[in-house]
Amino acid sequence: MSASTPMPDPSFALTLLFTAALTLGLLIKFWLSARQIRHVASHRDAVPAAFAQTISLTAHQKAADYTIAKARLGLLEMALGAAVLLGWTLLGGLSTLNQLLLAWLGQGMGQQLGLLGAFVVIGGLIDLPLSWHQTFVLEQRFGFNKMTLRLWLADLLKSSLIGALIGLPIAALILWMMGATGSLWWLWAWLFWMGFNLLLLVIYPTLIAPMFNKFVPLEDETLKARVTALMQRCGFHAKGLFVMDGSKRSAHANAYFTGFGAAKRVVFYDTLLSKLSAEEVDAVLAHELGHFKHKHIIKRIVSMFAMSLVGFALLGYLAQQSWFYTGLGVQPNLFAANDALALLLFMLAMPVFSFFIAPLFAQLSRKHEFEADAYAVGQTSAQDLSTALLKLYEDNASTLTPDPLYVRFYYSHPGASERLSRMHGIAPASV
Repeated sequence: MSASTPMPDPSFALTLLFTAALTLGLLIKFWLSARQIRHVASHRDAVPAAFAQTISLTAHQKAADYTIAKARLGLLEMALGAAVLLGWTLLGGLSTLNQLLLAWLGQGMGQQLGLLGAFVVIGGLIDLPLSWHQTFVLEQRFGFNKMTLRLWLADLLKSSLIGALIGLPIAALILWMMGATGSLWWLWAWLFWMGFNLLLLVIYPTLIAPMFNKFVPLEDETLKARVTALMQRCGFHAKGLFVMDGSKRSAHANAYFTGFGAAKRVVFYDTLLSKLSAEEVDAVLAHELGHFKHKHIIKRIVSMFAMSLVGFALLGYLAQQSWFYTGLGVQPNLFAANDALALLLFMLAMPVFSFFIAPLFAQLSRKHEFEADAYAVGQTSAQDLSTALLKLYEDNASTLTPDPLYVRFYYSHPGASERLSRMHGIAPASV
């Protein structure tokens, strides 16, 4: 480069890159959703041959209509999300909010926590109408919603209070680290963040989850004996087997492991136990044990640690660059700390860029699901797992005919045809 050639403005370059990534990502999302809607609609009138003996046309069409309705609502959510993101960043919303709070609260930790708190509250209020619509219109329309408005509001209040009681002290500590621990603050903050996440895995099942749902020990002695024998064969030890009153909120069914270390427990939705036979419950649990046996949970935790370390290190660098703020539509403070601004801008901008690598993580997740299925088939039977999964697909109105490209991009679990075909060792039917 010659001496007369001007250096590119990094602030302008970031603005262009951010705008291009946001636009391209939004176009891809709309295109994939449109493909999903068209593909599911075009296969609505006939049950795939592989499932014709087990899934009724009525159930198949309900799943198609539910999938299409969710995808259309998703289009609105994407458009709103992009508009809100632009409003916070390039259109100056976050910068304006920061200046207003500086004028009101002055410099210091109070102003920075106020900025974080105001951002969360405003974002929550913006999301509230769509959240209400999701529960009381879409889920209600398809017979899944069991929540009353009172319970919905109670959940909202409890989650907000818990979020504030936990989030504000954590935010205050990280902000303090950013200002008081030097250039390697991001390393100390990462170590604290990882420690907190591990602690949360231990305390969530016993302290937080019971604030929202009732957990009672599994009382069916026959099923308990089967499940305990299966876990012993697999070398898995849990602190308890519990049934959760999922039916008070939704008709969807599920089962999961929760906790970490000595706090591990197995949780069954009451809706799951009401729909599956004992053999099918065994098969579903064996699938979850497959994740444990293949160390998928540990691998995901390690991956989360590694990615968050990279993220904290990147934030540590970007927080010191003035072009990071101005390139995203924010005027940094000249005589006050910009730590809260840096945190918020990073959280806003990163999903725009990480969207493009999301298919890699979805593919890894599907690989783990196949491995867990294979393990379950070895411990129980392919037939029991197949019938259990088909009941869950039907119960949750999961479409049997998703768009293959949409699956590759988004699905953390394989589509039904591919999953069941691999389970039985046959080529998946084309749809």
